Amino acid sequence: MANNKRIYIIHGWDGSPKREWFPWIKKQLESRNYNVTIPEMPHPEEPIIKDWVDHISKVVGKPNNQTYFIGHSIGCQAIMRYLETVNQQIGGVVFVAGFFKLTNLESDEEEEVAKPWLETPIDFDKIKKTTDKITAIFSDNDQFVPLASNKDVLKQKLDTKIVVEHNKGHFDEDSGIFEVPVVLDEILEIIG
Repeated sequence: MANNKRIYIIHGWDGSPKREWFPWIKKQLESRNYNVTIPEMPHPEEPIIKDWVDHISKVVGKPNNQTYFIGHSIGCQAIMRYLETVNQQIGGVVFVAGFFKLTNLESDEEEEVAKPWLETPIDFDKIKKTTDKITAIFSDNDQFVPLASNKDVLKQKLDTKIVVEHNKGHFDEDSGIFEVPVVLDEILEIIG
């Protein structure tokens, strides 16, 4: 029996619905009768805030308290920036390797792509009005997302539950991560 809880998984920069741990978690959630969507985000090699927020808005339609999100990396930022635009309570969010500060960008082009995401302010108070169920999962050895500074922003600004995993890198294929049981556990706990 299907239920009306909808889960949207937003991949990261240069990501795809078919990579990383997304196929695994989609299967896990669908086996529990959740309606799961992993949209292909526009031009993922050069993510642009407005395009990504507009795309999420189009894919989700009208959100409600049965709407949940899981984001990876820049997908977390895209979700936050989308939530700034809705005046509606949603069910909750799990952020995986979300960031406000990045390290080890490899080129001037990457710096240029990242700049608007890092410098455009986020209205945290607006996001808090959409949900108080937010969990952020980090790895203690993420080469791009420094743990302390990013964890502290989410804790202070959104009163986020923080989970730190050991040795999971950036939770991506390059780190050898194709299943993330903690993400499944946390979204199921938020859903209740």
